[in-house]
Amino acid sequence: MAILWAEHALLPGGWAENVRVELGADGRIAKVEAGAARCGQQVGLLLPAMANLHSHAFQRAMAGLSEARGPQLRDTFWTWRQIMYRFLDHLTPQDVEAIAALVQMEMLEAGYATNVEFHYLHHQPGGAPYANIAEMSERIAAAAARTGIGLTLLPVHYQFGGVDRRPLGPGQQRFGTTPDSFAALLDAAEATLRHLPKDAGIGVAPHSLRAVSPEALTLCTNLRPGRPLHMHLAEQLPEIEEVQAARGRRPVEWLLDNYNPDRRWTLIHLTHMTEDETRRLAATGAVAGLCPITESSLGDGIFNGTIWKGANGRFGFGSDSNVRISLTEELRTLEYSQRLRDTARAVLAEPGRSTGRVIFEAGLDGGATAAGRETGAIATGLWADLCALSLNNPVLYGRKGDEILDSLIFAGHDGLVSDVWAAGRHVVRDGQHQDHDRITADYLACIGRLQERM
Repeated sequence: MAILWAEHALLPGGWAENVRVELGADGRIAKVEAGAARCGQQVGLLLPAMANLHSHAFQRAMAGLSEARGPQLRDTFWTWRQIMYRFLDHLTPQDVEAIAALVQMEMLEAGYATNVEFHYLHHQPGGAPYANIAEMSERIAAAAARTGIGLTLLPVHYQFGGVDRRPLGPGQQRFGTTPDSFAALLDAAEATLRHLPKDAGIGVAPHSLRAVSPEALTLCTNLRPGRPLHMHLAEQLPEIEEVQAARGRRPVEWLLDNYNPDRRWTLIHLTHMTEDETRRLAATGAVAGLCPITESSLGDGIFNGTIWKGANGRFGFGSDSNVRISLTEELRTLEYSQRLRDTARAVLAEPGRSTGRVIFEAGLDGGATAAGRETGAIATGLWADLCALSLNNPVLYGRKGDEILDSLIFAGHDGLVSDVWAAGRHVVRDGQHQDHDRITADYLACIGRLQERM
């Protein structure tokens, strides 16, 4: 049993001092005591570690490769997507494992404890399945075994090239599944998790309304009852227009009128909603999966954060394209987007809780639900997903209470993270992952191979 002692810790009831936390051999928090004498491993600040609720690991390797505009007058998400399709055709299973390990390592070093992987790269170039239909899922699981991160694997059902049910186009064949093949793939992917610690879990991800039929969406809701269900929704204006033209309603409106999303559902991006859609969807308890860095990078739009929060909506954070993996920057970018739109400050703050604390605690809650993981707080019985930081630095020195989170998010950076535990596994020490150098070397070798092929 490991024992941690923190000068300051964020507990479910608020800030506490001199906090003793016992980590059980089962990876869960065995006991929490405030006002305790110094003991065990001593840290300045102890926080619950968040789940990164939306990631496409392989896209990390193309970060920085899409910033030049082509011959078109306007570069958009859709032109970026063509670059992504051309890039992924060069990836082998070995590459995907090396890239995923780097992504998971960077998540841990940024203060995340869990990777919720929205995994749709299933097949060989051209679309032929691997001999093991879960080959690529197995590579994500192998990376998690190496990094020690908590993993929720979300195999993706990707059926059509558009709402009109047109066939998958060039670059999409590696994603393709029929309802039957997806059910088999999901079973095989779940089997790969048996080799991981008990905190690993499975979920289901119908890609989007444009990529799955209503019948297939219904199938997905029934495949793993009680486990997380994730879907992209209302990310781009052309997507809104396509769904509305085909189904007579905007995506959020159509989903609300035909299904009953609840706390099990995580809906990614949601950057184009009307006020009515925002309030109605927030009332369901579904989690808004926000990826502010990627949404900024791709020009998606700005989430209706003030309306959503005013309707008691729940949200969490993911790194999506992994163009940059930074927990503090995701949170900061959400708040700053609201400020730029509303020409105001401290937009998401509320009486008694500062901006930083509101968005941090929302991210803990939404991330835990989206991951289907018993986490999100420093409390007895939950997985020991924890993040420690030193207070002896120019950003956090002398700060107390909510000032700590405000300073960390708006004046700090992920480099302030000293230690991270994922289900009690002490995987980051002194700011660096325990296998940092070898994981980095393997990733560099992967990039070298890719450069030779491209």
